[in-house]
Amino acid sequence: MTPAYAALEARFRRLAALEGAGGILHWDRATMMPPGGAEARAEQLATLQVIAHEILTAPDTADLLARAAGEPGLDAWQQANMREMRRRWVHATAVPSRLVEALSKATSACEMTWREARKASDYACVKPQLQAVLDLVREAAAAKAAALGVTPYDALLDQFDPDQRAARIDAVFARLEAFLPGFVGRVIEKQAREEQPRVPAGPFPVKTQRKVGLALMRAAGFDFERGRLDVSAHPFCGGGPDDIRITTRYDEADFSRALMGVLHETGHALYELGLPRDWQTQPVGSARGMTLHESQSLLVEMQACRSPQFLAYAAPVLRAAFAPTAPADDPAWSADNLARLYTRVQRTLIRVDADEATYPLHVMLRYRLETAMLAGDLALSDLPGAWTEGMRKLVGVAPPDDAQGCLQDIHWYDGAFGYFPTYTLGAMAAAQLYDAAKRADARIEAAIAAGDFRPLLAWLRPNVHAKGSLLGTDALLERATGRPLDASIYLAHLERRYLGA
Repeated sequence: MTPAYAALEARFRRLAALEGAGGILHWDRATMMPPGGAEARAEQLATLQVIAHEILTAPDTADLLARAAGEPGLDAWQQANMREMRRRWVHATAVPSRLVEALSKATSACEMTWREARKASDYACVKPQLQAVLDLVREAAAAKAAALGVTPYDALLDQFDPDQRAARIDAVFARLEAFLPGFVGRVIEKQAREEQPRVPAGPFPVKTQRKVGLALMRAAGFDFERGRLDVSAHPFCGGGPDDIRITTRYDEADFSRALMGVLHETGHALYELGLPRDWQTQPVGSARGMTLHESQSLLVEMQACRSPQFLAYAAPVLRAAFAPTAPADDPAWSADNLARLYTRVQRTLIRVDADEATYPLHVMLRYRLETAMLAGDLALSDLPGAWTEGMRKLVGVAPPDDAQGCLQDIHWYDGAFGYFPTYTLGAMAAAQLYDAAKRADARIEAAIAAGDFRPLLAWLRPNVHAKGSLLGTDALLERATGRPLDASIYLAHLERRYLGA
């Protein structure tokens, strides 16, 4: 290892430790921190972020990067690590420490207010803090855009999905918008003519829902020696290396919402737990970006766990947990009935509970609104009305209140502008990867029908997880599936699952 490169690895090892500590503090704030700790926690998180920013932007970092680039003998992983180090450095040096601190404090305060605003369905009470966040995000985006030579929105996209650009998203979303509304209508009409699913009778106690969730997490391959499950206002996967914290939220009237949320976050966690251990403290050992991250959560939740194979396994597990006195042949708990429930296409209000066919329409709405807000074309005072109108046009329903409208997601209130498109890009990648995995190993579906995810993980580990950030997203997909990100496989999957085409 050459001197300059070794110094950089040591520097990024310190950064990884700080980021891991921040991840645990964020998890604690979302799950169990008493409300009175909010101000102190905001200060703690801001301080950690400023320290990390100052380490990364130290005056000698540019010199170390330049010298390491000229040193011979770096292998492919080290060269990729250098590329990712430089990318992170460019992002960091574009933004002064005072802006990093201000943005951290503003998002902490806004997130805490958002929780109360969402409970009360009162957008007006959080709007001033959201405006403060938006102003700071615009400032950071402009600074990064100048450094990267891209538009401000592309600079934000690049934070979550390296090298992603709005022009590509626009093209993908235009194709989906030309297909999905008519497709959704056909599916709804088809399902209306078919046998209607029976909704299992509740209530479903939270304690039992948690027990079932833990059991299915184990079946999927989650390692409870290196992670845990908790409750938060908005489900997420966080924490740090070898300490993965995932959360869900429960509804005693509907067990499926928490269950599918748990499986979604388990997909994220499996990716984090499968990243290359030898590079755990280095940028190249991190997840490549949120398109791939969302592909792993959606591969588990949508591709595998809404499949007939998985539901054949899950049906008796769910019946035994929630209706232990029901006969084994109770039609409400049959695999066929659960399959009808879990593939029911409906025009609904909440993104995280949306079915696979309408979900991209929810994402398109958020993409349009956040690009308009960042550009100054949409005032925050007009956000609730724009949300309602957009939902009516894209999804076909309108929210009756703010809680089911523009307050339902945490992302903007936490400063995560530029994240939403990765959900739909991830859904496309999930279909592509699952298709490739099944073609590579014909045992995968039969194993999932027995509650065994090991063959699937045996394919995902070397082809996706263990690659870390060695490759770009398209390069990884091309190596794993034979082509870069391609909507065709996703659209074919939707037609096959919902229309039998």
